[in-house]
Amino acid sequence: MLAFLLYRGYLASQDRDISLQKLAIIPGVMLVLALTSINPHGVLGEAVWAAWAAGVAVAVALVWSLSKGEISVNRAAGTVFQRGSWAPLMLMIAIFITKYTVGVMTAMHPEVVHSLPVSLGVTVLYGLFNGVFIGRLSRYAAAYLRQPAGVVAL
Repeated sequence: MLAFLLYRGYLASQDRDISLQKLAIIPGVMLVLALTSINPHGVLGEAVWAAWAAGVAVAVALVWSLSKGEISVNRAAGTVFQRGSWAPLMLMIAIFITKYTVGVMTAMHPEVVHSLPVSLGVTVLYGLFNGVFIGRLSRYAAAYLRQPAGVVAL
């Protein structure tokens, strides 16, 4: 799994035309990794989802407000032009490091699971990570949908 994510992170570092479906792979994988790490039975209870969603909302808003680059769309080919960036790879590594750190902390200090600051911090952090991926994907999807549909030759 890590090798796959490193490969996808490397691909994201290169300028390329890519379909929205392929662009959604990494945000989807990262979403699953984060959601499987969130514990609704911990100290936050069901409020864990609100904390995670708050992190997502903040990150999506930041991505939308801070991203200034124009997105090039080719509706006829069904692709968007993705500028190369190392940010997706760094985010994937950050999620893995966070998951690993939480696992080690939980194994070495089981009481940390019952710590409100730690639980809240980790949950919001996962939300922030996911929000960056979701924000980037939604910007590309919005640009794609704003573009008129390509004319198909008969």
